[in-house]
Amino acid sequence: MNEILPVGPAALGTARVRKPDWIRVKAPTSPGYVETKKLMREKGLATVCEEAACPNIGECWSKKHATVMILGDVCTRACAFCNVKTGMPRKVDPLEPMHLAEAAAEMGLEHIVITSVDRDDLPDGGASQFVKVIQELRRTTPKTTIEILTPDFRNKHEAAVEAIVAARPDVYNHNLETVPRLYPTIRPGARYYASLRLLETVKKHDPSIFTKSGIMLGLGEERLEVHQVMDDMRSADIDFLTMGQYLQPTPKHAKVIEFVAPAGFNAYAAIARAKGFLQVASSPLTRSSYHAGKDFAEMRAAREAKLAKKAGHAPA
Repeated sequence: MNEILPVGPAALGTARVRKPDWIRVKAPTSPGYVETKKLMREKGLATVCEEAACPNIGECWSKKHATVMILGDVCTRACAFCNVKTGMPRKVDPLEPMHLAEAAAEMGLEHIVITSVDRDDLPDGGASQFVKVIQELRRTTPKTTIEILTPDFRNKHEAAVEAIVAARPDVYNHNLETVPRLYPTIRPGARYYASLRLLETVKKHDPSIFTKSGIMLGLGEERLEVHQVMDDMRSADIDFLTMGQYLQPTPKHAKVIEFVAPAGFNAYAAIARAKGFLQVASSPLTRSSYHAGKDFAEMRAAREAKLAKKAGHAPA
């Protein structure tokens, strides 16, 4: 049984729900946090850590781990769970790839995560900017492994995704976010099966690229619905699943229906591993890029071990 903490009637009003002890974090104050923030401002870079009010920002930035958000900080969609600004974005910054690569070099990153806002206003949804960022990182910091977290490129030609795949990021992440039943209210601008097909497309064009996706818990999803999402992901050959607790950014956003306790996340993780994911990250504070470098190293080692076993010999 998953252990959950129901929110109850308070969620129906505008009052904010008190967070349980297991998802409270300290305010960021470390020197590393200050240095990372200063560098992001100097390079004119936006981060999803700030824009999405990530609870892990203090821990990650203290270690100089930041998830850069390219293509500006204004999204063309208005998902019910997301705290990123909505409106008409500015023009794409041609210097952004260079500034991002410079920041990665200065921070000495072994692994970097790059995401973006939705840019439905652009012909390719912003895919070409992802390509330029990957290429610039390969030139500037060739030893840095690259993980991208893209939008769904809805109504864009498959060539948008193909172009990014051809640039060969190490990990291609696209989050399903929630179960299909909740898409009309939680992710109205997206389509569940379109997101699955995107990740299938990545594997079709380059099976060596790790694929990754994640969902939020606490939005009213049922346990069997979560299990079905896992099955759908495995059918699309997705390697890495992340699951974290949804937190309501403001009273205007979708309400928290329940807080899933750590034991519940552990139960989901055990099921996911049994279904064959190479890597699973599941906890109340898990986010797409949380401990991404460590998780990538473990996932790569798991694949190598699997291939060695298939070949008939164990790794040394």
